[in-house]
Amino acid sequence: MTVLGPALEEDTATYVFAVCGHVDHNTLTALPGIGVSFPVRPLPFGALTAVVQHVEAAHFSEDAWRARLSDERELERCARAHHDVVSAAALRGPTIPLPLATLYRSDARASQALRKDAERFRTVLRRIDGRVEWAVKVYAHTPPTPATAPMAEKGRDGSSPRDGRAYLERKRGLQKRREQRHDEALHTAETVDSALRAVAVASRRLRTHAQEPREPARTQVLNAAYLVDEKRGEEVARTVLELRRSTGADIEMSGPWVPYSFVGEVGP
Repeated sequence: MTVLGPALEEDTATYVFAVCGHVDHNTLTALPGIGVSFPVRPLPFGALTAVVQHVEAAHFSEDAWRARLSDERELERCARAHHDVVSAAALRGPTIPLPLATLYRSDARASQALRKDAERFRTVLRRIDGRVEWAVKVYAHTPPTPATAPMAEKGRDGSSPRDGRAYLERKRGLQKRREQRHDEALHTAETVDSALRAVAVASRRLRTHAQEPREPARTQVLNAAYLVDEKRGEEVARTVLELRRSTGADIEMSGPWVPYSFVGEVGP
């Protein structure tokens, strides 16, 4: 969350979605944006343009944002609305998405602050021009724990040494298989990453996600983003398909996306 400047005191504040070279006003007017009461519109600053929207200041103060974003549904709605505006602008040319909830007290404050980063914005726009982001994830699968065999003949104290040893051996064998599969998955992840970096102009290894409760046997071992020339999208898809066939790995691919992972810390 990026609420900038002193506490918002005016009736409206300026919400900034993105920065681009130029965007057609008509591309934005049909979008509801984040606040819906005011139109999404371009805000020129020098040779660049910000995509902005007036919002009701009382509903977008820092405290109001905290309350809003603690609601999972409201957080999803805001994130989708933000992404929809960024995506619409990106259809017309390279676009730098700014973080969710980037707010200024006025258009004048927004323009003044964004001008300070104009050179950095231009550098990033040149970098992502004609390029898109593809996301790739690789998963390892943990073998299920076998059911414990029924106890056989017991001694006087009710114990069975043979069963105890067999149980420990099964546990050790299961742990060894898990470790082997995990090591193999990590090796596969490196193979996947290496093959896709050969297609991309840049790549980023992102933090892997924790196991989902509904899929406890599925562990993410690679979460990566690749910046790729638009014309090479089919090559990315073919590469992932070939990797699935050659490695047998569980590989997920999504995109093309606006290059969120490659704009760096370009917010004000």
